[in-house]
Amino acid sequence: MQSGMNAAAALFERGDAQRIAIVCGERQITYGELADRVARAAQAWQAAGLAPDDRAMVLAPDGIEWTEAYLGAIWAGGVPIGANPRVPLPELAPILAESQARYAWVAPALASGVQAMAGAMQGGPAVVTPASVPGTIDWNALLAAARAIAPVPRRPHDAALWISTSGTTGRPKAVIHMQTVTAPCDAFARELLGASADDRLYATSKLTFAYALANSFFAGLRLGATVILDEEWPNAERVAAMAERHRPTLLFSVPTLYRGMLQAGVAERLARCGVRHYVSAGEALPPVLCDGWRERTGRAPWSGYGTSETLCLMLYSEDGRRLRPTPLTQMRFPDASTGLPQRILVEHPAVAAGYWQRPDDQRDAFHDGAFRPGDLFLRHDDGLEFVGRNDDLLKVAGQWVSTQWVEQHLQGACGDALQTLAAVGVTTAEGLGGIAAFVIAVPGLEAQAHQRLQAAIADLPGHKRPRWVHWVESLPQTATGKLQRSRLVELHRRAVEDGNSPRRAHAGAPG
Repeated sequence: MQSGMNAAAALFERGDAQRIAIVCGERQITYGELADRVARAAQAWQAAGLAPDDRAMVLAPDGIEWTEAYLGAIWAGGVPIGANPRVPLPELAPILAESQARYAWVAPALASGVQAMAGAMQGGPAVVTPASVPGTIDWNALLAAARAIAPVPRRPHDAALWISTSGTTGRPKAVIHMQTVTAPCDAFARELLGASADDRLYATSKLTFAYALANSFFAGLRLGATVILDEEWPNAERVAAMAERHRPTLLFSVPTLYRGMLQAGVAERLARCGVRHYVSAGEALPPVLCDGWRERTGRAPWSGYGTSETLCLMLYSEDGRRLRPTPLTQMRFPDASTGLPQRILVEHPAVAAGYWQRPDDQRDAFHDGAFRPGDLFLRHDDGLEFVGRNDDLLKVAGQWVSTQWVEQHLQGACGDALQTLAAVGVTTAEGLGGIAAFVIAVPGLEAQAHQRLQAAIADLPGHKRPRWVHWVESLPQTATGKLQRSRLVELHRRAVEDGNSPRRAHAGAPG
């Protein structure tokens, strides 16, 4: 690619000025209006003092204003960092400090709290908000005086945006994406889903989540299509209501929410809204869930695999089973063996430059322009099988077991009696490997859930049977709604140490 590019400007290369770019609640904005407002937001950022490569955290609900501030920062040569506005301020403080952001663009309701926090930090950011709040920069005043400017030219490998990893296995990492990141984001939707400017894209996940940012928001704008945003947090009823109101043709969601929509009985409502394709990512899509969605709606979700480091989906499956490379993705297999789970290397134009101040993680994950996820895959003639992360694969009674396999078997056998189930590897008091299951029953179906789970565990080979079963009311999740597996082992340990003996799954489980 040539020099003088800008990742935000690349999003407006195809959109017809008269077409609707974004719909959010009662509001909508055309491509012409959005491009003008982003270009004016860039000048407002410059008036606030933002210089090329300055980082600016954007902390607000999804919406048109979020879009203007976020893309305006890139247009001005800055580097936005999307942050979840639901994260408690004490948890946000170390993220803000580590990023060394010069600015924090925040929703008015959060402005005073963030201003107080920033003021207590050494070298804390200037707080910008679309309201008159003491001690902050008035964004509306800057925007009213701003004029549209040309996008600041950047080199291809200059930073365009940062995004945080989900933190499912530990402390989140800041991922640095380059100016080349937005241009390829529509390849999956365009080449596999047949998407065009006539489509309406809706992601239930928020724009601080790489999956929604790249595959719905960036992809939709690159297509010249309409992107549907929602300020509210999603649940089954909210998604159904959004679909009935805005009639998306492509819907992007996560397995947990697809399961919730099946259990809430709203899947059929979505089927009547004109959705052409459902896409699932963020976590592995169990085949039983994929089949259940097909039965209720007539269409199985496409299952995608991507990471914060790739932004775009790298692998996909049309039936929730074998995975194949998405367009523009090249795979390398460092281990020539086809019989054992292994990490893979993926090459794609959207692969990040690396992590911020994490040299050990950088060396492990990034190699000659390729990214090596921590997840493991099995190679088959018809594609890849996802088997989880390194710590999802353990030896029990001398045999390898994938906790992902255990989860899928038990969830499928228990059907609609279970709300969710997670299996993790733990260590017994004797130092041996074992499996603990954390289970949430559907309210009112507790008896059926216990009975079905007991039968399902008994049906497993001895080394695959969970030795402990914890019946719980909730599971720890990241800010993006993904299961925080790193905390489950600690929850198990505390339960055992505190004498809250979890129900033994099977008397004859290996020890």
